[in-house]
Amino acid sequence: MTSLRLFLQVARTCSFSETARLANLSQPALSRTIKLLEEDLNVRLFDRNSRNVMLTAAGAALVPIVERLTADFDLAFRELDQTFSGERGRVVIGALPSVAAEFLPRAIAKFMSGRSQVEVIIRENLTGGLLQNLQDRSIDLSITIPPAANTAIRFEPMFEDDYVLVCRPEDADDIADPAPWSEFERRPFIAMEPRSSVRMMTDSIFTSTGLQASPRFECAQLATVGGLIGEGLGVSLLPRSTLPLMAVGKPMAWRNTEPPVASRTIGICTLADRTLAPAAEAFRRLLLSAAVDAKF
Repeated sequence: MTSLRLFLQVARTCSFSETARLANLSQPALSRTIKLLEEDLNVRLFDRNSRNVMLTAAGAALVPIVERLTADFDLAFRELDQTFSGERGRVVIGALPSVAAEFLPRAIAKFMSGRSQVEVIIRENLTGGLLQNLQDRSIDLSITIPPAANTAIRFEPMFEDDYVLVCRPEDADDIADPAPWSEFERRPFIAMEPRSSVRMMTDSIFTSTGLQASPRFECAQLATVGGLIGEGLGVSLLPRSTLPLMAVGKPMAWRNTEPPVASRTIGICTLADRTLAPAAEAFRRLLLSAAVDAKF
């Protein structure tokens, strides 16, 4: 490519001495380079004498070809540089629906500033599904709770997501803040489905506090939980990050709980033996930084 660039420069300046000066080469070295190029192509590119340098017909035909080649070469290396620096590429992110609703969009907006060539794909799923997606490499990383002990998965904690009592605003006036755990016994309880990580946590909390809070309603979607709460059918115990997913038509209110305060750790899961692509690695680093300011 260097010899072609030098050929192009001589063609534009019609001067070996000027091209040699611009390229910081000796004139004999430049002449040898052009001669070798002519030998490789088996054609004469310049007619020259002591005063003039002119393109031959073959040389003139070669100029637009070399211009395209060098432009394509430069573009390819710019794209490579953008890929290696994380400014170009594709990032596939798995996330819990609650995280995907508010925290993740803020992080992506910050990440995309100056990265218009990066494609971002979001896959919302529950914890078990995210773990499977990660293991079959259909996602680069997942934002979820810590997995069970698994040396194949690397978990990096980002922030704590406190569980709160969720109710209608008019019911909140009658509930202390922090709310006593007994509120979940004296009011109808709306639970998530048993396979969800939220349900497993609430069952564990109720067992540890000795509560007899049996679900009156059981739902698979947070929006449904919000709808039931909005109609005054009960209260729920949910991570605070889930609240934006529940405000469907009717406002929600929440109260902290008295000790022992329950929370879940949200973090990044990646495969321990997988090196992330530059764009995905840049996003991982940004997530860890953004987590410092995470608020729900």
